[in-house]
Amino acid sequence: RRAAEYPSPAAVLAEVIKAFGAPENAQRMEEARDNACNDMGKMLQFLLPVATQIQQDVIKAYGFSSDGEGVLKFARLIKSYESQDPEIASMSGKLKAMFLPPMTLPPHGAGTGGVAAS
Repeated sequence: RRAAEYPSPAAVLAEVIKAFGAPENAQRMEEARDNACNDMGKMLQFLLPVATQIQQDVIKAYGFSSDGEGVLKFARLIKSYESQDPEIASMSGKLKAMFLPPMTLPPHGAGTGGVAAS
């Protein structure tokens, strides 16, 4: 396919973000998030497949294959535009925040096996 056949990456990204906001998809993501219990391994197990499926449903209408490879190609395309287009960078961050847990650093000294003060 020639690039001219694709709509702008920003338009496709906006559609993907909108799809995550659809009630049935929001519900699916919420259930997956509950199952994952903020455990990174479980996030990958439960949340990522749901997020991937939601993206596939949208991007296949724009000529991307409806499998994991299509999602990866879409992600790479978006990544290549992030540095040139602040709107795409912003939307990409918003999308990631929908299915990646916020990365928080443990407070200094935590996680060293110490006992919490009561």
